[in-house]
Amino acid sequence: MATDDDAYVYDEESGEWMPSSELAERQAEADRVEVRDAVGNLLADGDQVTLVKDLDVKGAGQTLKQGTLIKSIRLTGDAQEIDCKYPGIKGLVLRAEFVKKR
Repeated sequence: MATDDDAYVYDEESGEWMPSSELAERQAEADRVEVRDAVGNLLADGDQVTLVKDLDVKGAGQTLKQGTLIKSIRLTGDAQEIDCKYPGIKGLVLRAEFVKKR
């Protein structure tokens, strides 16, 4: 929301003058990355997901089986990667194409 003391700046994309706070909001919105799971559902921080196939975890010598529940994911800013916590595995990063939102 614009205030009376907001400086106006020229937005080259729209060709309009607008308050700097509004332009900052638009740019932040454009910078957000949408991460979608294997079936196209939009993922968000804190979501629970299940694996859609067996995955060998490099460095852990462990296989995560299809249907394994991963609680409380965190988006990394990459369009295809999510950060996860799983007992016994530190720093687990999964590709979104191998999970389905619960």
